[in-house]
Amino acid sequence: MRVLSGIQPTGPFHWGNYFGAIQQYVDLQDQAAEAYYFIANLHALNTVRDRAKLQEYTLNGAIDLLALGLKPEKAVLFVQSDVPEVSELCWLLLTGTPMGLLERCVSYKDKMAKGLKADAGLFTYPVLQAADILAYDSNVVPVGEDQIQHIEVCRDIAGSFNHHFGETFVMPKAQVLDASAKVPGLDGEKMSKSYNNTLAVFDDVKAQRKQIMRITTDSRPMEDPKNPEGDVLFDLYKLVATETQIADMTALYARGGFGYGEVKKALADAAEAYFAAARERRADWAARPDDVRDVLKAGAEKARAKAAATLARAQAACGAKGY
Repeated sequence: MRVLSGIQPTGPFHWGNYFGAIQQYVDLQDQAAEAYYFIANLHALNTVRDRAKLQEYTLNGAIDLLALGLKPEKAVLFVQSDVPEVSELCWLLLTGTPMGLLERCVSYKDKMAKGLKADAGLFTYPVLQAADILAYDSNVVPVGEDQIQHIEVCRDIAGSFNHHFGETFVMPKAQVLDASAKVPGLDGEKMSKSYNNTLAVFDDVKAQRKQIMRITTDSRPMEDPKNPEGDVLFDLYKLVATETQIADMTALYARGGFGYGEVKKALADAAEAYFAAARERRADWAARPDDVRDVLKAGAEKARAKAAATLARAQAACGAKGY
């Protein structure tokens, strides 16, 4: 099994990023024969239009991933733009990608439906994503449910190329991340930077505690029993608490006689304990930025070697080489 996934550096990683994706990346690095994970800074250019910010987010993204458990000896960690072969492969794929296929992609359709301006980067985003996947002969791509369409588009693009020029690309399959990994934001909606409802993984502990204490709750009397299902505080608590703590909290909701402030304090305490070791690892990596860059450089060398072989195969197949 060869696994690949990328994550955009558009700001600090939040709980949704971690529980919805990064946690699975860490697990898969032990299961896969090869695992490739990259900081998708070229994709991030669609939204981050500040040079210094993009550079900062890119390095911090790598530090966060290392702190959260990615191991350079098990997984190839690199920055997307350090593998230019992917961009060249993207052009080969673009030449045979129907406009209609891209017009049906959700990310583009949603923006158009909202009357927002969409640039060529957003429109062709799925093709660059396909190049990311196909460059490494990835056969497993861990994604959330909202990303399944992009894998299907990738398969369509690869299938068309293979049809015209012979078997060139490995056909990837989506591995849908656990549905339980859906993380609610502070307002109950899906946690997303777009909604400004996130809890950053490595935010200052005191600042995050204040955020949690400000979460809006319902106005049911303290003495009333409460249903934990769909309750934002309980859903967040389940992510960071132990099984025993979750059982105790479930019993507390069932019997009532408590205030939400008690739950908020328990959530903040559990979150602090859950990420304590990662915080220590992050402080260590952050103090050694050159070592992080060395990890990324070594990862890029491995990734480039693989991507270059795939590009050469695709070029030879379509006639762009060997004339």
